Amino acid sequence: MSKEIVSGVAITGLLFAASFFMPVFGFFCALFIPLPVLYYRIKLGRQAGSMVAVMTAVIMVAIVGRLSMDILAFTELLLLGFVLGESVIRRYGVERSILSACGAVVVSAAAVVVLYSGSAGAPLSEVVSEYVARNLELTMRMYENMGVSQEAIQQLSRSLEQIQYMLVRILPGLVVMSVLFVAWLNLLMGRSLLAARGLPAPSYGPLNQWQSPESLVWLAIGCGVALLLPFRLLKMIGINALLVLMTVYFFQGIAIVSYFFEKKAFPRILRLILYTLIAVQQVLAIAVIGLGFFDMWLNFRKLNKENGE
Repeated sequence: MSKEIVSGVAITGLLFAASFFMPVFGFFCALFIPLPVLYYRIKLGRQAGSMVAVMTAVIMVAIVGRLSMDILAFTELLLLGFVLGESVIRRYGVERSILSACGAVVVSAAAVVVLYSGSAGAPLSEVVSEYVARNLELTMRMYENMGVSQEAIQQLSRSLEQIQYMLVRILPGLVVMSVLFVAWLNLLMGRSLLAARGLPAPSYGPLNQWQSPESLVWLAIGCGVALLLPFRLLKMIGINALLVLMTVYFFQGIAIVSYFFEKKAFPRILRLILYTLIAVQQVLAIAVIGLGFFDMWLNFRKLNKENGE
């Protein structure tokens, strides 16, 4: 078992190192940091699986040399994988699995950030603002190294204050949206990996028939109305809630796309190409969100008819 623990720590540590030191390629590696933790939690059990997460976190701090908000983010990804593994063992449904993992991550991250700001003797808003500003600066440097034109960089630089102002206010929604997406991605990948390795894999039924609760549509409409009202707090709550709801409807839209890929027997290579286009093209991603949102009224998959209801 000790060899398995070392393997888990090595794989997770490599993903972290790539994420931390290779900005562009590393972004995609960071998405899958929870996956080995999920896998080894189920393969090795709770105690050994937790050792994989804890030892990797210690190595992260040793590599960077200090505790920071970035280390916090990576540590929360380890927690996400562990809680997803627990959810699989407890045979939770797909919604409960994702919500449990996201809840654990968001609540623990919020508590740590509050404690961090208290120990630093700085207001929470100032800590968050500095973190956003530092990441915007790193993004600017990355653009410079990628060979983006100086004109575009200067134009972006002039807008940094406005971008920072907006990002700070929508950061809660962005965080929850990101955690939801990473949890969904790793749960799907984990299910395939576990099944391929002959380990207990969750059976969620045909996920391409998944639908979100109908009441969420009216919540989304209410949030849209809040954006039109002349109250800053309501606007901020509305935009953050809409970001989260857009993620939910993206999941439903992808389920619709997957349903028709299967129904029309699209070749796997073509499916992969189309999924990649959805991932990198914002217009297509928005179209997928639209599919999910309007599915309540248009019932694209005609699920009720097929189920004989």
